[in-house]
Amino acid sequence: MSSFKPKSRSRSKSTKHRQSNPGKTAPAPTASRPSRGATKHNRVLALLRAKGGATIAALAKATDWQPHSVRGFLAGIVKKKLGLNLTSHKTDSGRVYRISSMKPASDRPEAKPEPSQA
Repeated sequence: MSSFKPKSRSRSKSTKHRQSNPGKTAPAPTASRPSRGATKHNRVLALLRAKGGATIAALAKATDWQPHSVRGFLAGIVKKKLGLNLTSHKTDSGRVYRISSMKPASDRPEAKPEPSQA
């Protein structure tokens, strides 16, 4: 019986880093990353900050998200991560969500009184 030995992969002949061609110049640096004003997150926040607020259906249509994704965004990003005061009220057209200008004083950590040392 002959013993079979798999071939080992050969490494490249040169382990040195490639040097750029001295005749070519690097491309000119472009402007910094373009502003991301048209993101879905910004669209949702703009709709929520509007005077009339927005419904789940309107937010889903604006972002092409499913309604459960919109609700998750409202709870996870708007309320928890960004710490914005999200309010809602029931209307004839459905529940309307809106970002209030400020969080209530009881929710802000700096407004809570210090526990007394007894």
